[in-house]
Amino acid sequence: MDGGLLLAGYLTGQPNLLVRSAADVCDSGAVARHEKGGGSMTYIENIFLCMVSPLLVAALCMGRRQLRFFLFCIAGMGVCLLSAYINTFLAAVCQADALAATAEIAPVVEEMMKLLPLVFYLLVFEPEGDKIKAAAITVALAFATFENVCYLIQNGADRFSFIFFRGFGTGAMHVLCGLIVGGGLAYAWRRTWLKVAGTCGLLGAAITLHAIYNLLIAYGGAAQYIAYALPVLLVAAGRLSVFRLSRRK
Repeated sequence: MDGGLLLAGYLTGQPNLLVRSAADVCDSGAVARHEKGGGSMTYIENIFLCMVSPLLVAALCMGRRQLRFFLFCIAGMGVCLLSAYINTFLAAVCQADALAATAEIAPVVEEMMKLLPLVFYLLVFEPEGDKIKAAAITVALAFATFENVCYLIQNGADRFSFIFFRGFGTGAMHVLCGLIVGGGLAYAWRRTWLKVAGTCGLLGAAITLHAIYNLLIAYGGAAQYIAYALPVLLVAAGRLSVFRLSRRK
C-alpha cells in the first residue's frame, strides 16, 4: 500500500515473509502472488541491509562532520522497516482491510516512527534549530527512498509515467511532513511549556496530511494523480514564499 509496508503473514499466513503491497486497487492483485521466491515477494530486511551497508562504509570514511547525515539516513530506513511489522500487527489485531490499514493505521504508525529519532536527538544532544530541520528532512527522505525502492521491486518499474509521478509525490509528501515536524520542533523545543503540546500538535498535523494523501491514492483515478501533485506543489509554494521573504529582508 502507498505509505505502508505489510507483512505477508497478515495476508497469506506466512509470518516470516515481508511483502510490499499497493493501496491502489489496480495493484492489489499482486498481494495474492506469494509463492516463496516469487516475483511478487519482497524481503525488505535484505533490501535494508543492501542499502544501509554502503551508508555505513561512507559514514566511516567521511568523518564526524558528515556522520550525523548518514546516521539519520540509516534511522529513516530503519523506522520504515519497523513500520512494516507494526502496521501488520495492528492491522491483524484490528482486523482491518487494505483501505483501513492505509488510511487509518499506516499514517499514525509511520509518522510516530519518524518522530522517534528526532525526539531522541533532541533529548540527548539538544541541537540548534537548523540542525533539527535538517535531521527531520533527512529521516523523511530516507524513509521515502526505502519505501520507493520496495515499491519498485514489488511492482516493477516498467510504467515510467506512473513511477515518475509516484516517486516525486511520495517523496514530497514525506519531506513535507518532515518540514512541518522539523520546523515546528525547532520552534517548540525552545520553549519548555510548549514542548509536549507542540510535539503532539505537529505530529497530528503530519498524520492528517499523510492520511489525506493515502486516501486520495486509495481512491484511484484522477484523485491519485492529484495526491501525487499536491505535496510537490505545497513544497514548491513554501520554498517560493521563503525565497520572497528572504529577498524582502
